[in-house]
Parts: sequence; C-alpha cells; structure tokens
Amino acid sequence: MSLIGKKILPFKASAYNSGNGEFIEVSDENLKDQWSVVCFYPADFTFVCPTELGDLQDQYATLKELGVEVYSVSTDTHFTHKAWHDHSDVISKLEYIMIGDPAQTISRNFDVLDEEAGLAQRGTFIIDPDGIVQAAEINADGIGRDASILIDKIKAAQYVRNNPGEVCPAKWKEGEETLKPSLDLVGKI
Repeated sequence: MSLIGKKILPFKASAYNSGNGEFIEVSDENLKDQWSVVCFYPADFTFVCPTELGDLQDQYATLKELGVEVYSVSTDTHFTHKAWHDHSDVISKLEYIMIGDPAQTISRNFDVLDEEAGLAQRGTFIIDPDGIVQAAEINADGIGRDASILIDKIKAAQYVRNNPGEVCPAKWKEGEETLKPSLDLVGKI
C-alpha cells in the first residue's frame, strides 16, 4: 500500500542531534510546517549505511537552503547513534537529527520495517509542510542511495505545491517548462 498522498502517522522518539551533540525528543509534529526528508537505514556501525548518511550530509546545506530538514532513522537507540557519531569519521561529520526507533514504531508507520530482521529497510521519504508524503523510495539492503536526486525531487514538489494545476515532466529542472494537464495535451506528448 503506497504512502504517497497520505499524512504521516503520529510518533514520538528520542534522537541524537548531530548538529549540537544533544539528545532531543522528536515527534511527527516536528515534521510539520516545513519540508522534511526522512531517511531510514538498517543499522549503525554497518557498511553501506555510513556511505549513504555521509552522502546525505553532502547535500544537507542545499536541502537547508530549500527549507528542508533531514531526519535519519534506524531501529538503533539514540545512545547508539551518539556512539557511532563519536567513533566514525564519516558519521562524525553529520549535522542532522538521527532518530532512534528501537520500538520500531516509526519504521512500521512508514512501512519499511523488515519484521524478520527487526531492522528498517533503506527508505527515503519527502514530506510536505502539511505532513503529507510526496515522494518515497525504498531500496534493497545492498543498494545504496544517491542523495543528490533529492534536490530536483524537492524542487519539483515545491513547485507543484506552489503552482496548482501545473506538473513537472520527467527530468524537470528548476526554471524549465512545466505542463498544464488539459484535454489539449491528450495524446500530444
């Protein structure tokens, strides 16, 4: 069942704020009134995960410029996130919030929990300021993600939100022509 167009379900969790080194509480309310990226990954102290989280950090400044906050989530605790942050060269550079989901509530809410393993799958979600999922990507454990593709997806989602009646075609880049679905376009693209 797709989460696209659906409101995120309520949650409350402890997190490690990599930006200031503090433990904080995060809930679904934190994801409202702004654009958010929620990036699920299987586990701390692993192999593909730090490459993905480091890549996401490389895009963090651009995402912030677009008004987007980033949250990473695994079924590890916020304590484990801090330990990983303190001991990994890649993870020590993170500036965004790392949510702990040991109760697996958030992973279930986003339908990325591998029940047998008790770990989150590699899921990335773009959430609008109303708490509605606008884009989702879920990869198998062995397939790392490329965070740079989030930039164009978010720009397109923001454009569509701010320009009702218009849509962004494939490979759309900011400033390029959009489409206005109508009877006149049927069969002509």
